[in-house]
Amino acid sequence: MLVSERLKRLLRLVPGQRRFGFYRFLPFFFVLGGAMEWFMINVRVGEETFYDVYRRKQSERLYEARMEKGE
Repeated sequence: MLVSERLKRLLRLVPGQRRFGFYRFLPFFFVLGGAMEWFMINVRVGEETFYDVYRRKQSERLYEARMEKGE
């Protein structure tokens, strides 16, 4: 219960409770989503970013579909 009370106290510190209710947390989620997007585009893990892998897999799927269609 101690963690739950601390969490409730922390959530009460976010302004806008009466006017926006639960939706007062939306700006945090927008910032979190933007940070995740930036991380996936710019941060390299090994030699590739998330989007490098995505583009490569997409082109592989397209190539395989063309080969199946051609055969």
